[in-house]
Amino acid sequence: MKKVLLVTSLCMLASLSFAQKKAVKDAKSAMKNNISEARNLIKPALTDPETANDPETWKTAGDIEYKAFDDERTIEMQKGITGKSGNEGVMYTGLYNMYDPYIKADELGQIPDEKGKVKNKYRKDIIKNLRDGHHFYINGGIYYNDKQEYKKAADFFERYWELPTLPIFAEDEDGFNLQDSTYQTIKYYAVITSIQAKDHSRAIRLMKKMISEPYVQNSTYKESDVYELLANEYQQAKDTANFIATLNEGARKFPTNKYFIPNLVNEFIRAGQTGEAIKYLDQAISNDPVNSCDLMSVKASLYAEQKQYDQAEPAYLAAINTDGNCERALEGIGVLYVLQAQDFKEKAGQTTNRREQAELDKATTDLYQKALPFLEKYRNLLKARNADTAELKPALMKLQNVYYNLSLLNVDKSAELDAIDKELERIK
Repeated sequence: MKKVLLVTSLCMLASLSFAQKKAVKDAKSAMKNNISEARNLIKPALTDPETANDPETWKTAGDIEYKAFDDERTIEMQKGITGKSGNEGVMYTGLYNMYDPYIKADELGQIPDEKGKVKNKYRKDIIKNLRDGHHFYINGGIYYNDKQEYKKAADFFERYWELPTLPIFAEDEDGFNLQDSTYQTIKYYAVITSIQAKDHSRAIRLMKKMISEPYVQNSTYKESDVYELLANEYQQAKDTANFIATLNEGARKFPTNKYFIPNLVNEFIRAGQTGEAIKYLDQAISNDPVNSCDLMSVKASLYAEQKQYDQAEPAYLAAINTDGNCERALEGIGVLYVLQAQDFKEKAGQTTNRREQAELDKATTDLYQKALPFLEKYRNLLKARNADTAELKPALMKLQNVYYNLSLLNVDKSAELDAIDKELERIK
């Protein structure tokens, strides 16, 4: 009885194995006329143990998808003659779906036989079809990008990027031109569409891959752009450690870039590491001293916040010497003098010694008067560029404060004070 059961089981297994191998054969026949039927026929063979490790199974699956792609492509290419358009969605589905089965078929075909020899009879045909479809991955990416299906667009752009580097092409004589500007551009599109798809992990992975590969000059993006985008992705992901590490790498690699150091400075300021912030500011100023108005002003403001007025003043003046219309420095040094004037004013109010009070009043007056030309020029620049009320009003109020305090110190600024009062009333 046991022998009968064993024989029966073996017959059933043989029958199932034969059925799956027949399915592969039937799928090959069906794909000539019916792609949908061929897909259904090959599907069970991809998972059945008897056929799942046979390279012919996967080669057939890839061929079915290649034919779906090629049939629609042919119709599209002949539409000028026939007037009939191909179905782009069907075409790109076939193009995308042929990729993985072909790679799997080649991998299985590379496994040595019992004599240790590799006889991959499928590779040549797979190479031909993959190479034939390569450029169309760009078209597929554009097609889905236009439909705002950014994840699919990224899928196609990434496959265009990845395909030439597959092991299957390692010994291909024709090769691919990885120095081509189009190839570089599509790498960038893969990143951008991943970002648009809000697929942060994928975008980060692709950008790290880009950075690991040699940069080739092109008209679409600069090498530093990738580091900027990567830093931004880490920031979006709230990965502070990698954000700062990328900023540091970018600052080291691109010292004149205006993204990395300012953002590093902001991080150090936020962390209360003023010394580190000033160190990087000095580096940035050294890299581009002619256009360092804002950087010098930030450095000066850091000193001012710590009441290191003797350090802040020359930093602001250096910014103004570099750019006489540096608004941030003009406002900053004006406020710096006002703050010091207020300190002296407070001391004057606390002393009963008339001589000391007079000296403090004079020092206060001098500082308010030093502030005036800077704050007035700042006000004039804002008006000249038609700054909005949100910017102009605080500037006018600073001047109002100086005119008022000078009037209290017997410096006649009544006309100026009256004019600025009326102006502030108008813009309420």
